[in-house]
Amino acid sequence: MDVYSAENIRNVVLLGHGGVGKTTIAEQMAFITKASTRLGKVTDKNTISDFDQEEMKRGFSINTSLIPIEWSSSFIKHKINILDTPGYFDFAGEVEEAMRVAGGAIIVVDAKAGVQVGTELAWEKTEKKHMPRMIFVNGMDDPEANLEKVLEQLKEKFGNAIAPFQVPFKENGKFVGFVNVPKMEGRRYSGNRVEDCPIPDGMEDEIEPVRQMILEAVASTDEELMEKFFMEEEFTPEEINHALRSGIISGDIVPVLCGAAINGTGIGVLMSSICSYLPNPAVAYPKAPAKDLEGNDIEVECKADGPFSGLVFKTSVDPFLGKISYFKVLSGTIRPNDTIVNVKKEAEARVSRVYTMRGKEQIEVPELQAGDIGILTKLTVTQTGDTLAAKDFNVVYPGVDFAPSLMSMAIKPKNKGDEDKMTTSLAKIIEEDPTLRTEVDGELKQQLIYGAGDQHLDVAINKLKNKFKVEVELSKPKVSYRETILGRAEVRGKYKKQSGGHGQYGDVQIIFEPSGDMEKPYVFEEQIFGGSVPKNYFPAVEKGIQESVKEGLLAGYPMVGVKATLTDGSYHPVDSSEMAFKTATSMAFKEGIPKAKPVILEPIASVNVLVNEEYMGDIMGDLNKRRGRVMGMEHMGKKQLISAEVPMSEMSSYATDLRSMTQGRGSYTMEFARYEQTTPDVQAKIIAENKKPE
Repeated sequence: MDVYSAENIRNVVLLGHGGVGKTTIAEQMAFITKASTRLGKVTDKNTISDFDQEEMKRGFSINTSLIPIEWSSSFIKHKINILDTPGYFDFAGEVEEAMRVAGGAIIVVDAKAGVQVGTELAWEKTEKKHMPRMIFVNGMDDPEANLEKVLEQLKEKFGNAIAPFQVPFKENGKFVGFVNVPKMEGRRYSGNRVEDCPIPDGMEDEIEPVRQMILEAVASTDEELMEKFFMEEEFTPEEINHALRSGIISGDIVPVLCGAAINGTGIGVLMSSICSYLPNPAVAYPKAPAKDLEGNDIEVECKADGPFSGLVFKTSVDPFLGKISYFKVLSGTIRPNDTIVNVKKEAEARVSRVYTMRGKEQIEVPELQAGDIGILTKLTVTQTGDTLAAKDFNVVYPGVDFAPSLMSMAIKPKNKGDEDKMTTSLAKIIEEDPTLRTEVDGELKQQLIYGAGDQHLDVAINKLKNKFKVEVELSKPKVSYRETILGRAEVRGKYKKQSGGHGQYGDVQIIFEPSGDMEKPYVFEEQIFGGSVPKNYFPAVEKGIQESVKEGLLAGYPMVGVKATLTDGSYHPVDSSEMAFKTATSMAFKEGIPKAKPVILEPIASVNVLVNEEYMGDIMGDLNKRRGRVMGMEHMGKKQLISAEVPMSEMSSYATDLRSMTQGRGSYTMEFARYEQTTPDVQAKIIAENKKPE
């Protein structure tokens, strides 16, 4: 593959709902440009993008794939780095990785299904990043394809930015060509290319409203053009072309193209449009924001000369090649034999070879210049989000912004003795997918794995089994309940044991009552008068309290908010000991706590749910079923933010449930707020679940 400068590179991410044909589009692009000698199909499990075993088994993308292709447009050869992303919501982290380095997006829409949830989410993501985008309506060969309906939906959802560039026409029911509306010229498909042709008769009524949409979009880019539009003056071709390009780059215009990826129709036009309208890296991100080692904000220019720097946006682990670091060159040029530094880790490495990646195929290149995307292998300490740079070029780029994964399950190996192997294998999987995370709960003796949803976790479990030969099982995580007391009890604990030689004697009188401080397990005080318990035994009494509160008497959970006051007791000058007083305290605890109105506390989460207005009733009803309390609502653009407090025991499957209730349109955040007394029925259930066999 040739070396390309930034002006001839396009980094493009394919976005859209699952199953709309993103992978098929990428496959056709590779085949048409002869990057691939055979045309793979998703159904045949042999596409360039979906090479992972889990992807082939499930029939959809799980990982983002890089597919570089070369395409000549307007007699200039371009390199298009296609980033094919998953459409299913559980794998949104892969989309974030691709969008971190892309300069433009193609949002793929099904010609029959129209605007779907994935379309809306793709639009939201590109809007948030101010990313130039185009829409490709795929499946025009389907008898039920309805471009007019799709355009209406796009216009309704996304406004006046939508600018259809094509009006398709058919012959004998087959999609054979289109009218290029900006140029008002006919185009007929001939294999993978298009040929000029006359505009078919009788299309005026179809073309005119589309033409009007284009002209409105063009007029909106410039005040002079707007005035000309209202004066009903004709735009020149140069004005239209310049306005379209600048409008697309600014995001004010979003062109709509159409085709049928399954047979390659319209893919050549799509690639030419990418080269003509979407920005090169130096235009998309002329100066990348970064920080120096002191934390000061700086900007790094996207140019091939000067020191090298790049961002690792994705990591994968190959059983034969080891760790593969996908990176974008943000400045300078990288070549074999260069010495580079992982700035965050302060780790130096020598580059043996520089590659780009096409699916799972490594392609060695002599160099990569600013704006390009490639891979390096065997950077052992490097992780996703790390900055690579030339020696002494101390620059740090922002990493990839992942949404937190909130669905948790307890995980343990099926086979005893596989604990260490499971932990090591999980660490490798998390290197590939940072949206997964694990946590060890020492209190409840469980390891937790967090993911975006049940499919996400299912894929991780299958990878453990197939890649690392570790079989595990998932279960609902235990909840960290607490116990406390609401009342007051004064009790005596006496431990007396006589045996040969010295005996054991300890006697304490203790008041148990609420301390009012739920942050501390206990507060210990002594109010001894007259030396009934010598001072040297006070620490033993406190030690007895300290050990006792570790396990409450209702369900065995740690106690909090307990105040224990030693008021009286007695001792034996020979038989008393620290152990005897500690035991006496434990006896007092076991007698006194049941008399002090013990209750179970449950962890409460502060939850913020962001949803479209039409789902408000369902969401609030569901939160009530989860024993939640809605604390407030706030308008957030076109959505509503619902703030609530919900018991954490009710939230373990909320990621999947929310997605189901909102068709994937809802999102939420959650964090621990405090402990709160649970209801009597829930308390009885918790006690029953934790009852020890007699």
